[in-house]
Amino acid sequence: MTTRHFLRDDDLSPVEQAEVLELAALLKAEPLKHQVLAGPRAVAVLFDKPSTRTRVSFSVGIAQLGGYPLVIDAGSSQLGRGEPIEDTTRVLERQVAAIVWRTFEQGRIEKMAAVSTVPVVNALTDDFHPCQILADLQTVRERKGELAGLTMTYLGDGANNMAHSYLLGGATAGMHVRIGTPEAYQPKPEFLADAKAAAEGADVLVTDTWVSRGQEDEKSERASVFEPYALDEAALALGAEDAIVLHCLPAYRGKEIAAAVIDGPRSAVWDEAENRLHAQKALLVYLLGYRKDSL
Repeated sequence: MTTRHFLRDDDLSPVEQAEVLELAALLKAEPLKHQVLAGPRAVAVLFDKPSTRTRVSFSVGIAQLGGYPLVIDAGSSQLGRGEPIEDTTRVLERQVAAIVWRTFEQGRIEKMAAVSTVPVVNALTDDFHPCQILADLQTVRERKGELAGLTMTYLGDGANNMAHSYLLGGATAGMHVRIGTPEAYQPKPEFLADAKAAAEGADVLVTDTWVSRGQEDEKSERASVFEPYALDEAALALGAEDAIVLHCLPAYRGKEIAAAVIDGPRSAVWDEAENRLHAQKALLVYLLGYRKDSL
């Protein structure tokens, strides 16, 4: 069987994405029933970047599937000391069922997948955050039902990994995706072309922090540029009457999102954070070859 990887949002076809979201709903309803990693089989979870939600959700999810989360801070491993990615991968693949990696350049995880005989999952790179988008789509699906035809508006840095993943993941789900961003922060043209999405109205309003890791020196400049794109009460009022609000966290109230919005009745942020657990479990189950009717 061909090894499946999940390196960017459109690595799943529309049908496959829908199947993963169906699995996520099942696993959320029956969190401890489907122990496909019983043994326990290990899943390596590597971190080049700090993490809260990714670390917690993958660790808990792997354990709930009956497996062992082998969490590795790459900086303290040989990988962090310059060992070739391919060598680390060949060691890991003989001992784990899958590899999850939160790293920097997209090319790093692509190198890993190119030689890995077990599934490789992108837990965040500079270009994409596809596991977050699966959780977001699960959250919207719970609140709105079908995803196809809904309009999702992202406000903020259009050149970051979240914007790229919303374009690709939203388009895969049949949604219309709108990116509200200054001219100098447009998404990468190749990802925009891949998404081929349009937008009219807003059923889902999304934002993210204006300052990502490595951009701390641009904090003041970014705050000035992105201030008109804040998801505040005025922005929320422009959406549909039943629009919901998402934020992948961490959030900075009074900056990219107003406290009254993230903590208000239209916020689905805490469901969204929980759904990282269920969506990622479903993704692992799917990549390991299981389907809803075979569980």
